[in-house]
Amino acid sequence: MTQRVVLSGLTMVLLLAAGGCPADDRAEGVAPGITCARGTLNGQGSSSQANAMTIWTDRYEQACRGATINYEPSGSGAGINSFLAGTADFAGTDSPLKGGEREQADARCSGDQTLSLPMVVGPVAVAYHLAGVPALRLTPATVAAIFATRIRRWDDPAIRADNPGVALPPTKIRPVHRSDSSGTTDSFTDFLVASAPDAWNYGRSREWAAPGGVGVAGSARVLEAVRGRDGAVGYLELSYLRGTDLPAASIRNASGRFVAPSGGAAVQSLSEPTANLLVPIEPTSRRPGAYPLVLVTYEVVCAHALAADKKALVRSFLGYTASEEGQRAAGEMGYAPLPAPLDRSVRDMVERIS
Repeated sequence: MTQRVVLSGLTMVLLLAAGGCPADDRAEGVAPGITCARGTLNGQGSSSQANAMTIWTDRYEQACRGATINYEPSGSGAGINSFLAGTADFAGTDSPLKGGEREQADARCSGDQTLSLPMVVGPVAVAYHLAGVPALRLTPATVAAIFATRIRRWDDPAIRADNPGVALPPTKIRPVHRSDSSGTTDSFTDFLVASAPDAWNYGRSREWAAPGGVGVAGSARVLEAVRGRDGAVGYLELSYLRGTDLPAASIRNASGRFVAPSGGAAVQSLSEPTANLLVPIEPTSRRPGAYPLVLVTYEVVCAHALAADKKALVRSFLGYTASEEGQRAAGEMGYAPLPAPLDRSVRDMVERIS
C-alpha cells in the first residue's frame, strides 16, 4: 500500500529542465536541475524511511506529472527479497546487504553492479507510554534489560538509578519489538551489542531473538502498540512520534551524557563513509552531543541494468531525494539531512545510473 500525505500551500510553477516533461507537466518545488521523467517506479522495504518517502513521492509527483512512485513499507528484509525477485525496482534497507545478498543482487542486475545509496539518516527512539512520567533517562544496560524482559516493572531499581528524584510507578513493563525482518531491529540490536555487551546476549540481527514481549510488523504498528497500553515501550524511527503525545527516552552515550533523539544528535554518531558509500555507525561515539541509537537507510538499485522505461525515472527521483531540497523535506519529518560530503558523493553516484 502506497503511503501519502496531503500537502497544502505547495506552489506550482514551471521547472525548466532540458529534456524533461513538457512544460505544463513540470513544476518548481522539487529541485533545480532535476529533469522530470514519466513512468512508474515500485519500491519496497524499510518502514523507518516511510515518512520521508511519503513526502518525497508526493512532492515529486506534483512537480512531475506523468510519474508515479509507489513505495510499500514492508520492512527491510521483505524489501530486499522483493528486489532480488525482481518485483521491486528499488529497495530501502536500514542494514547493508550481506555478502550472499549482494551476490544475489548483482545477479538480479544481470551480473552488473548493485548500488546501495545512503539516503536517510535518523535516530531510533525508545518511545514509551507511562502515565505521569513525561521525561525518562535510560542507560544502554537498562534498555537491554528491559527488552530482554529481565526488568519487568517501571519502578525497578535500575530505572530508578537512571532517574534520581523521579516518581516511577510500579506499572508492568510491556516491551514491543518488530516481528518482521527489520533493519530497525538490526540497528537497535547493534546498539545493544556495542553499548551493553554484558546485558545483551542475543546478538545483532534483523530478526528479533530475545524472549518475551509483543512482536508486531512495521514501525507504524509499533507506534500503535505503544500508544495503546500504559507501561508499553518500543523502538521506532523518531519521525513516527511527530504529532503524537508519546515521549522518547534520553539515552546515555559513551561520554556519560543522556541525550534526547534528534537529527542533529544522530549525525554525531556517524563515521566517514567507505569508498562504496557504506556509512559506519558508532554507537559508542564519545562526542558529548551524540545520540547513540541511529540508523542509515540505503536505496538498493541496479547501476546499469534497469529496464529502458525505468532508467530516467530512477535517476530523476533518486536525484531529487539526494538533492538539497529533498534532504530538507526529509528534515521536515524529523530526519537528519545527509552530511554535505556524503550527499555530494551520493548525487554523483545517482548521476551515473544508466
